[in-house]
Amino acid sequence: MPTTDEQGDILSAVQRLAWPGTGDLVCGEAGHRAGHVCLAPADGIDLPGLQGALSGRYGRPRNLAMDGYADPTVTGRTGLPLLAPFGERIVEMRAWAHAGRWIGCGTARFDDGVRTVALVAEREDPAADLAEQTSWLDGVVAVTGWDTTRARTVDWAAVEARMGTALPSDYKRLAEMFGHGAFDGFLQLHVPGACFESDDLVLHTEWLGEWAGTRRTGLWEPYEVYPAPGGLVEWAGSEQADQFYWLTEDPDPDGWPVLACEDIPDSWRRFDGTTTEFVYRMLTDRQHPFSTARHFDTHWFESYADESYADES
Repeated sequence: MPTTDEQGDILSAVQRLAWPGTGDLVCGEAGHRAGHVCLAPADGIDLPGLQGALSGRYGRPRNLAMDGYADPTVTGRTGLPLLAPFGERIVEMRAWAHAGRWIGCGTARFDDGVRTVALVAEREDPAADLAEQTSWLDGVVAVTGWDTTRARTVDWAAVEARMGTALPSDYKRLAEMFGHGAFDGFLQLHVPGACFESDDLVLHTEWLGEWAGTRRTGLWEPYEVYPAPGGLVEWAGSEQADQFYWLTEDPDPDGWPVLACEDIPDSWRRFDGTTTEFVYRMLTDRQHPFSTARHFDTHWFESYADESYADES
């Protein structure tokens, strides 16, 4: 019976192959073209366990094939390189985007029966043929190659009533389009109903306001934390402890600037633009102070949402 070590071997191989700068992908399987590497899960390996472990590292996957039927809408930009090596033999395939690579895990038919398959394949840059976007949100969708059918709806009236303030309209569209997750594995978006309380916009805003209101601290000087008039509302964070706020000084939330800081004193940076403009420039501008474009040529959104969250209305 396969061991956890064998699952760990697959995960380690995926991590090594999926990271940028690891060279060309050339498969050792007879008859397979270059552009991917097939891995070899042990016979009888726990497929749900392996897929769950991949989801824990790379977010919620796309479903490319199920019960022997491949999604006919899948293209080279949405995961087709994971299906191509198996053709009509594919039974199931789930896909995760990570920078310039696709990660796939599922099952396919072979002469000796149905076996678990795992592979890493080249991912086309979603922005390679990027047309002029009509909005910053369109730009973020195009750059990340996001599947817009995964958008959800949010009861913003209830959210804003509980928070005691309206919210920027472009942020609300961004939160509905992407949900809970991280851009380039870096900027973790705070949204209502997030899987983690620390990323739930409503709960985190309430907690932060209560915490700041009961302690004498200079953490946010020269600013105050909402619900203080004109106070800060945190809409994103990072694993590096960077924090991204709105300064709620304008009566119109669409006029709120973004304030960002690192986990060091007096590191405030102000951006007089919308939330989605900030995200787009972070993904594409190497001169941006919080740029991910300096580290990745191809960009993605890592969804933390589970199925019930994605179907919320």
